[in-house]
Amino acid sequence: MADKATTWRLIEDEPRTGPENMAIDEALLRSFDPAASQPVLRLYGWRPPALSLGRFQRAAEVLDLGRCRAGGVPIVRRITGGGTIYHADEVTYAIVCSPEQIPPASSIKDSFRVLTGFLIALYRDLGLEASYAQDAVSPEARLGERTAFCLAGKESFDILVGGRKIGGNAQRRKKGIIFQHGSLPLVNRAAMGLSFMRDREPGLAEGAASLEQCGIPADYGLVRRKLTEAFQRNLTVRLSPQPLTEQERSLAEGLLVGRYATDRWNLEGVEA
Repeated sequence: MADKATTWRLIEDEPRTGPENMAIDEALLRSFDPAASQPVLRLYGWRPPALSLGRFQRAAEVLDLGRCRAGGVPIVRRITGGGTIYHADEVTYAIVCSPEQIPPASSIKDSFRVLTGFLIALYRDLGLEASYAQDAVSPEARLGERTAFCLAGKESFDILVGGRKIGGNAQRRKKGIIFQHGSLPLVNRAAMGLSFMRDREPGLAEGAASLEQCGIPADYGLVRRKLTEAFQRNLTVRLSPQPLTEQERSLAEGLLVGRYATDRWNLEGVEA
């Protein structure tokens, strides 16, 4: 990493629908040139609440689609792997950068530590005792088990507060580019999310935490501000607020129509 502070683009987006959010995330990834582009931090929210499936999940296998339809809950597919997440009352971030634009990581797995360090810093700034799962769980605990419901499982670099998982993060690599996005739950909606799964065993939601449960006000603006402060300090960078470019906006609109507004992609994962 260069000695001087690197400047990242900060895209502070308004809350959008699930399809719009995922179309913009993919457009940012597709538009990124690892040799020439500024790294990107995007912050956004979800309106209305939505379920996002991991890239390789099949909706009919993990979701109770009848309940989803009855509840009017949109379903969208992410470009990253992992389990299903219910997005409501949260701050969501997306990062697009090259490996050379972040502090060195010893492996792809270790890059999760590098690119979630700002979250540890944020939670500690808020007065919480946050730590990575690998540092907080007992030696006999099983990490890395695949779960259909994201908040039911723990990976090594998932973040725990009081022994419970707070939010989730997922990453994808593509031709010298790192894409990562994740959620910071203001209010615990895990039980609501679980109600739309085929497997609704109550214990699957008990390991989740939110800022409100930890005594932090569910203040969207406050958390976004504290997040940007922690991000700049942790990565030794400067954030420069910028909107989407016309290229990114146009690409996102095309992806929305051709992919993220279709059941073939969202429910089945079939490329448009």
